[in-house]
Amino acid sequence: MEKLFKLKENGTNVRTEIIAGITTFMTMAYILAVNPSILSASGMDANAILIATALASFIGCLAMAFLANYPFALAPGLGLNAYFAYTICGQMGYSWQFALLAVFVEGIIFIVLSLTNVREAIFNAIPLQLKKGVSVGIGLFCAFIGLQNANLVVDGATLVTIVNFRENFHTVGIGALLALIGLVIIAALHIKHVKGGMLIGILATWVLGILCQFAGIYQVDPANGFYSLLPSLGGFHLADIGKTFGQCFNFGAIRFNVIDFVVIMFSFLFVDLFDTLGTLVGVANKADMLDENGKLPRIKQALLADAIATTAGAVLGTSTTTTFVESSSGVSEGGRTGLASVVTGVLFFLSLFLAPIFTAIPSFATAPALIFVGFLMVNAVVDIDFSEPTESIPAYLCLLTMPLMYSISDGISIGMISYVVINVLAGKAKKVSPLMYVLAVLFVLKYILL
Repeated sequence: MEKLFKLKENGTNVRTEIIAGITTFMTMAYILAVNPSILSASGMDANAILIATALASFIGCLAMAFLANYPFALAPGLGLNAYFAYTICGQMGYSWQFALLAVFVEGIIFIVLSLTNVREAIFNAIPLQLKKGVSVGIGLFCAFIGLQNANLVVDGATLVTIVNFRENFHTVGIGALLALIGLVIIAALHIKHVKGGMLIGILATWVLGILCQFAGIYQVDPANGFYSLLPSLGGFHLADIGKTFGQCFNFGAIRFNVIDFVVIMFSFLFVDLFDTLGTLVGVANKADMLDENGKLPRIKQALLADAIATTAGAVLGTSTTTTFVESSSGVSEGGRTGLASVVTGVLFFLSLFLAPIFTAIPSFATAPALIFVGFLMVNAVVDIDFSEPTESIPAYLCLLTMPLMYSISDGISIGMISYVVINVLAGKAKKVSPLMYVLAVLFVLKYILL
């Protein structure tokens, strides 16, 4: 272990890395249930998608571990799977084989860019203060996702509002209440410096939910998305992967407009690129992995792992695989090396055989961990130099828009565009790197053309 992952050099040990890997998996396990639910709307087989999701995550985590030795976990990303199912296959009417081909081509281009210095140059071009803003923004984004998963924040006349605990108490209300209890448990364990506090909090919240189900306080209502908290067996076959495996090469089933294909492929590429860069910046900053110049060592290897995972995922039968922001939960537990990623990847592989157990973990049980991760990451705001407006205003806009626009890549877009515009207007155009000008123009074109 020491030879492979350099544990002592990174100030960690096997126990810490294992706990970190398990914690990251527990906060990501929801993707095993959510991804099939979304992608199956395109006509794909739900069981095949679940298998592809687990295998793509396994491959991605191991690639990250052995190529870059970082505790960053990968899985099919939310957002792009919805674009895949509801826009490409829904509104535009293309087949899911066509969408998989677009993801595959995007992955190949990603690999080429990763083997060159393009993606590394983009990462390094982002100013240090803006990287701090990205870290805080991702923390707020994590917390917002957690609040939604817990149903503590729901739709309302003001776009979002607090849940009415009395209305639908036996489904929405009790889940939100248990999430609050889980958050208190995690906070208390953190204050007491208990290792694995977030993992304990997730499991404790799940157990409390099961007890509430036995007591009749939590009631199962599948029609509205409230399932039994107890694992159920049956109806799952590994051979189902054959229904999606290699279908991105099924050219007989693919009919498409070349212009549409290029636009769709670049949409996948653009969002994947900056979601990944944003996540790497935020999580690496939280783990103090950035050097004094704000650069991440072995960034090229980390980006290559992400690209390999995307390409493999397309062949297996899932949408774009990307580095998950939930990796920050494992980092917060002390994960610092690829061993944590190996643990997460192995758990994704085991989920193929224990899928009913992992998919039974409710979102309200993992939500407290995401909310608490937000607290742990938002402290980077004190590192932003607010005495220099040309640096701090773009960082502020970045951290503000990331959760409100529900997109890491949009937060980075606004941050970069505003950084260039503000510095030019302030007469400090010379300090902006040429690549930042290019990226700002590309971001503006993205909003105009895509």
